[in-house]
Amino acid sequence: MAEPTEAPASAPPDEEKGPSKRALEKAAKKAAAKAKKAEHALRPKEPSKPAEKKPANAEPANVFSEGWLKRVYEEKPAKEVRSRFPPEPNGYLHIGHCKAIAVNFGFARHHEGVCFLRYDDTNPEKEEEQYFTSILDIIKWLGFEPYKITYSSDNFDKLYELAEQLIEKDGAYVCHCSREEVNMQRGGPDNRGARYACEHRTRPIAESIAEFRAMRNGKYKAGEAYLRMKQSLTDPNEGNPQMWDLPAYRVIEKNHHHRTGEKWRIYPTYDFTHCICDALEGITHSLCTTEFQQSRISYDWLLEQLDMKVPKSEEKGPMQREYGRLNLGGTILSKRRILMLVEGTTAEKKNAEGTVEKRTIPPSVRGWDDPRLYTLVALRRRGIPAKALLNFVEELGVNDALTEIQPPRLESSIRKHLERTVARQMLVLDPIKVIIEDFAAEDDQEITVPYDPKGTIPGERKVKLGKEAYIDRTDFREEDDPNYFRLAPNKVVGLYNVPFPIRATSYSKDENGRVTEIKAVKASGEKPKTYIQWVDAATAVPVKARQYNFLFKSESPNALDWKTGGWADDLNPESEVIFENAVIEAGIKGLLKEHTLNPSGSSDDLIRFQALRTAYFCVDVDSTEDKIVLNQIVTLREDKAK
Repeated sequence: MAEPTEAPASAPPDEEKGPSKRALEKAAKKAAAKAKKAEHALRPKEPSKPAEKKPANAEPANVFSEGWLKRVYEEKPAKEVRSRFPPEPNGYLHIGHCKAIAVNFGFARHHEGVCFLRYDDTNPEKEEEQYFTSILDIIKWLGFEPYKITYSSDNFDKLYELAEQLIEKDGAYVCHCSREEVNMQRGGPDNRGARYACEHRTRPIAESIAEFRAMRNGKYKAGEAYLRMKQSLTDPNEGNPQMWDLPAYRVIEKNHHHRTGEKWRIYPTYDFTHCICDALEGITHSLCTTEFQQSRISYDWLLEQLDMKVPKSEEKGPMQREYGRLNLGGTILSKRRILMLVEGTTAEKKNAEGTVEKRTIPPSVRGWDDPRLYTLVALRRRGIPAKALLNFVEELGVNDALTEIQPPRLESSIRKHLERTVARQMLVLDPIKVIIEDFAAEDDQEITVPYDPKGTIPGERKVKLGKEAYIDRTDFREEDDPNYFRLAPNKVVGLYNVPFPIRATSYSKDENGRVTEIKAVKASGEKPKTYIQWVDAATAVPVKARQYNFLFKSESPNALDWKTGGWADDLNPESEVIFENAVIEAGIKGLLKEHTLNPSGSSDDLIRFQALRTAYFCVDVDSTEDKIVLNQIVTLREDKAK
């Protein structure tokens, strides 16, 4: 399973029975903290060493050549590193998965090894082809190529064979207990009571084999039987819930699998499948997030039971290690909650009289790739470069601590990348026409303007200068103010790259009181206090521009009421602001020729630019040459007071 936003379910899902997710999370956190404290206490203190002087030709340090990931490699310095990225194909990847992809593929690349893409397709109820396709596209978009694309289902026959072997070794048994009964066996809802075995735990091996085959042959419905591993449930000293007889196989009602068809009525769980597939593929380093730290014990236990790993050794078999996941505040990453935003939902709530009221909530976004979301397909459509995301992961570093950041930090890193890599253009979101009345025929000219005034980005474009131009409505005031430096009646302002400033002399309004036209004259010889962007009216290209703000008004949308639909009241009505009549300079046509207008899913060849004094934008993938749509990537650093 790829690094999720929620902690993994150590117990079986509802149809499989087991303790509550909340109880397991609390127990796992306590056990993890206790283990870490003990490990730290036993760690010998190393004498401080003087800093080594690096040679002048040394390669720059990165997250793989120093720190936590370097120590992971030193624990198991394999000659051929083999890692894997194992997502569940039941949804679209989000920004947290970007770190998982960068760590697993990057670790293999750094050590000249290989990385597998393994689809963990063990739950046919939730898997769809669109997710398989999207996951591979995103990996390639980020610049990685899987060594092999494999599926957990490739090993279904072998997994079943090994499950029977585990039963034969008295390491598993078929259980028929209800979910409530299993909860009580594991110490009750809070896991603090005495643990005890059920009657099925001591059933004869031959009986468990027979019952397991009956499960396979369709005798039982979902929840009526499942295979449990015989771990340390009854050991009072075992405080790790991952060793309390986890499920290994369960019955799933929807038994049509996208690859194996109707062959199987039972499917292996993550805890049974993952470590075995790692071993079968020869994975050396199984890197996952710290939610799986307690799973390391059950991971090693199962491989040792099946003779696929040497006890207390990393010489044979895969080594699991856990790094801190990447969390992003101020937004929603849960697949289930994003689905509510995408498809809409119906919520129920009791009123003061006790009557249940139904509330229909329509879709809040256009799809999983809506630029207001933080799925990777949405970030790509918004125009965020793949390299910028990888740089961001590098900046944050990799260790075993949770990384919790807010969107402004991400945007700052993206902005830094774009500043050095994209061309400049002049865009006017809400245009007002300016007529320069004393503009003479000899003033009509084409100005050659570099894509980047600092010279970092090569190339230039021609900007037409004529008698009529558009400026942004926010750059004009009907009443002047001493602290206002842009255009106002009888005030001078500069136009970018134009050899003379202009002075406003009068303006016109429509019947609604909106300014529709400004008349101005050249103010040659005068020095303006500021410069504004403009677009030549004769050559302006009409575009639709979309600006983005936070989707929710709350800084903690995960804390909202997601059961009765209260979250919908917190949606920000200004999360997407559309400018239907925006105009951009004709230079955009040159960028259109240099790039693909509608790049493929794995391509990063989007048209991006910095709209001077406005924001960074990209051309949306649904654009045509006749109808260009722009998405704001991030805002600019700008003094808002001005």
